Amino acid sequence: MRVMVSPLLTRIRRREAKVGVVGMGYVGLPLGMAFAEAGFPVTGLEVDSRKVDSIAKGESYIKHIKSEPLKELTQAGKLTATTDFAKARELDCIIICVPTPLTASREPDMSYIIKTGEALAPHVREGQLFILESTTYPGTTDEVLKPLLEKGGLKAGVDFHLAFSPEREDPGNKNFNTKTIPKIVGGHTPACLEVAQALYASALKDTVPVSSTRVAELAKLLENIFRCVNIAMVNEMKMLCDRMNIDVWEVIQAASTKPFGFMPFTPGPGLGGHCIPIDPFYLTWKAREFEFHTKFIELAGEVNQQMPYYVVQRTMEALNKVKKTLNGSKVLCIGAAYKKDIDDMRESPSLRVITLLKGTGAEVDYHDPYVPKLEEGHGFNFNMKSVPLTPETLAGYDAVLILTDHSNIDYAEVVKHSGVIVDTRNACKNVGPGREKVTKA
Repeated sequence: MRVMVSPLLTRIRRREAKVGVVGMGYVGLPLGMAFAEAGFPVTGLEVDSRKVDSIAKGESYIKHIKSEPLKELTQAGKLTATTDFAKARELDCIIICVPTPLTASREPDMSYIIKTGEALAPHVREGQLFILESTTYPGTTDEVLKPLLEKGGLKAGVDFHLAFSPEREDPGNKNFNTKTIPKIVGGHTPACLEVAQALYASALKDTVPVSSTRVAELAKLLENIFRCVNIAMVNEMKMLCDRMNIDVWEVIQAASTKPFGFMPFTPGPGLGGHCIPIDPFYLTWKAREFEFHTKFIELAGEVNQQMPYYVVQRTMEALNKVKKTLNGSKVLCIGAAYKKDIDDMRESPSLRVITLLKGTGAEVDYHDPYVPKLEEGHGFNFNMKSVPLTPETLAGYDAVLILTDHSNIDYAEVVKHSGVIVDTRNACKNVGPGREKVTKA
């Protein structure tokens, strides 16, 4: 078999390789900026013209990514974006960072990867490198993306390079960023791995080579399923502690003093973000192909999916204590983003809680300093605007639910001016007077 000998390695080492990033969202934008800052000419390929326009203006549309460094890159011509996928032919390395959600029946939705592969297929040329970063099940790179890219007759590992490198973004994390998080890389062939690893090593601090794309794909799932399972365990522990009248947060804090063999996880109203609520279902779906039933992983997913229902139940109980029903009560939800200090709405449990509350007959508003409005999307049909968080506003609600513990909210003031408070994040732990009004959920 003819084995490709590519001059791409030399172009990468000289920072001359033209890098393309498909999907300029929470993963693609910081990755594109990292390569541009490393000296590569970068082009974003994006179907959303609004993002293309924002990049051209040097305006970030993601809260934790500042506009200043983006503007410097765009003004210097180091980073551009386009909706024209024909530009892919001019690029040397193309990294695909598109969503991989679930269908309505909770099965993997490959439509974004398929549409991207179909859009790129007519523009594949010899010597290029294609890398998939989207979180997915083992085999996706070889079974889904590879046949699409080979439609024109060129072969992966012979005429062009193919690899998988899972994204490891954690929006809002101040301790790690795209450049400092070690990058797992798996190639379709050893030569593919060599080129892909060289590309990432030119812009990021550390790379972790593995033997295949399937290993890289499964490593990403393992990382997030590990978190999913442990969060499910502590969520179940929280529900038991409520029955036993024990503070689960105090239990976790005490257990965390053990210097070995214990890693603290915290409970919440459910799982959010693009990966942790979704990844277990990708693996359990693929496992059925091998006649294997992942009981433990599926159980964890079931526990976490039930948490929004549990929060609503605890809210009912808190209102019952003051002789009120949830039906007809005015409820304020603090926090719409899936975690603190970001504007990311993907799979946010807050959206499910709001929907369930409305289904009981409650009148629901929300406040989130990072999410000014809720519109149709993310599987929900909302038309809501964030209300101001003032003493007068708080006093007007029968119950206040803390679903996201944003740092810029004064929880002492929330407790002071509210009646019933349901705290799913232990945000009121340091509040003095009024703590007796707080129900932990």
